[in-house]
Amino acid sequence: MEARKDQYEAYVKSVTPVHSTWKNVLMAGISGGLICLAAQISTNCLVQTGMEEKTAALWTMLGLILLSVILTGANVFQKLARVFGAGVLVPITGFANSVASPALEYKAEGQVFGVGCKIFTIAGPVILYGILSSWGLGVVYWGWMMLTQ
Repeated sequence: MEARKDQYEAYVKSVTPVHSTWKNVLMAGISGGLICLAAQISTNCLVQTGMEEKTAALWTMLGLILLSVILTGANVFQKLARVFGAGVLVPITGFANSVASPALEYKAEGQVFGVGCKIFTIAGPVILYGILSSWGLGVVYWGWMMLTQ
């Protein structure tokens, strides 16, 4: 019995991927920084054309979302995420990918039971807990303001 356990542990160790934490951190920092740099350059260029800064920032975000959805549809986003990791997945580009991926995957099941039911399977918890935590922090802030007045 002990020999089988050792064989199983050796098998698991042989098929488990090895990750370099420092490489992952470096790639995430570089890719996230490049995305932010590109977004800032885009916003600055739009401001230079006479657009208000808030409007330029909104157009930049829309551009990043559109680019992310296009790359997801072309099956390029996943390849980028495999190489760059969290740097690509954490910004708004990753959120757009998390909505577009299930929509593409389940489109064969129809608009209602495929896309409609599955589109927020990944992004839904993020939205839910984002709203819940912001509500909770709002209550804490309200309570703090009531106590300090």
